[in-house]
Amino acid sequence: MNYIVFDLEWNQCPDGKEAGDPALPFEIIEIGAVKLDGSLQETGRFHRIIRPAVYPTLNSHTREIVQMDEKKLKSGIPFPDAAREFLSFCGGDAMFCTWGPADLTELQRNLKYYGMLSLIRGPLHYYDVQKLFAIQYETMKSRKSLEYAADFLHFDRSLAFHQALSDAVYTARVFQTIDPMIRHAYDSIDVYQNPKTKKEEIHAVYNGYSKFISREFDSKEEAIADREVTSTYCCLCGRRARKKLRWFSAGSKNYYCIAMCPDHGYLKGKIRMKHTDEGKFYVIKTIKVSSSTEADEIRIKKDTIRKKRKQKRR
Repeated sequence: MNYIVFDLEWNQCPDGKEAGDPALPFEIIEIGAVKLDGSLQETGRFHRIIRPAVYPTLNSHTREIVQMDEKKLKSGIPFPDAAREFLSFCGGDAMFCTWGPADLTELQRNLKYYGMLSLIRGPLHYYDVQKLFAIQYETMKSRKSLEYAADFLHFDRSLAFHQALSDAVYTARVFQTIDPMIRHAYDSIDVYQNPKTKKEEIHAVYNGYSKFISREFDSKEEAIADREVTSTYCCLCGRRARKKLRWFSAGSKNYYCIAMCPDHGYLKGKIRMKHTDEGKFYVIKTIKVSSSTEADEIRIKKDTIRKKRKQKRR
């Protein structure tokens, strides 16, 4: 297996989000990638500048970050050509690695805009190197910038940041430092191409938590009424866990519950309601090992939400 560590730079509508094309809020203008073999040795690099077709004028924020101008972009190639060349460089047996989850999502969104999404089959398992860096060197919830990681690991900073190939090189160097046990235990799943049928639903178990990604539903109400969506199983032993605090909504997107495993104690459940570009809904559910203290905090959260809702109804 090869690892493709890639980075994207993208532009957005210079007149603001509302004036942009909702099908393509971010247009890719640069792709940079490093290929690593199974031993994490570098075997190749890829770089392309892309001539924008949707937003030919750079957004002021983009111009400040990527240090490019319209003249340089005009020398680039069309996105469909760059995408085909990139995927050819990747090869058929490749695992994507990125700094954070955004690049993989935007790559697929741009492919979809040009009718090319079939070139990548999802959902995609990949390595979020930002998350792996946090797990190995910081805390599970910590998310730091690539520049921070380069400084933390005392890298030579001769390459400029916020350029696609340079950032891919730095990300690859961070990836090479990650303990193989951590790498294999904490892969990520990109669900821009989410499961469409019950057969495609994803059940994944990690160290200390499990993840379930559902098929699509027509509404949030239909999703939350599904038995599989609201079931609670221990992420350590797989036994059904009895709910101590039933699912409740905290806003329009998140739901929480507390369950109890006879062998492993408290479990915290969280459901995140996601929507597709086509207006459908699907669920990402995580079940984590928890504690009595965290269970009490969630009970307090539920009581606070209930009191606020009562006050609004008065």
